[in-house]
Amino acid sequence: MATDPKWANVAEDNLEEILIDHAYCEQKAASSAISLIVQFPEYDDIVFAMSEIAIEEMEHFKAVHKIIIDRGFIFGSERKDYYVNNLSKYFPQTHDRKVRLIYKLLFSAMIEARSCERFHLLSTTITDLELSKFYHDLEISEAKHYTVFLNFAKKYGRNLVDVDKLWEEFLAFEGKLIQNYGREEFILG
Repeated sequence: MATDPKWANVAEDNLEEILIDHAYCEQKAASSAISLIVQFPEYDDIVFAMSEIAIEEMEHFKAVHKIIIDRGFIFGSERKDYYVNNLSKYFPQTHDRKVRLIYKLLFSAMIEARSCERFHLLSTTITDLELSKFYHDLEISEAKHYTVFLNFAKKYGRNLVDVDKLWEEFLAFEGKLIQNYGREEFILG
């Protein structure tokens, strides 16, 4: 389900809040990539890709933080992320290490996909030209990340779980979940 376009108007009217939320999202994305490295070090290709993603996400964090400071905003405290907390409840707990990897990869893919969708919306509707270009560039980056996570899930889920079906069901869940967050929410994903 696509984000209501009115969300971008609310976001633009509350730039300080959206930028602070965005900075924390970038920080969490880097931490998630590092967590995959720590939890699944035996997958060399995943370790390499996650190290690249972690570096890129921290570069995004640094860029957003700079925008916050340059605009005279205060980098405030992190808000509780109800969307991510509720999204994380979708996959059941499992002792199967490889299935757990697939779940974590799909979860990360979903976060990146929603961020990509919201960055696209911001880049095409926001009147601030600097931020429009900034979010366009980030949209491209998030699309690459989303694809990396999804492709790894398909690679390592082959002959283990039906990743395409699991992804479609997760998309349906997320589509319903995002409806619980009104136009006032600042979440980027």
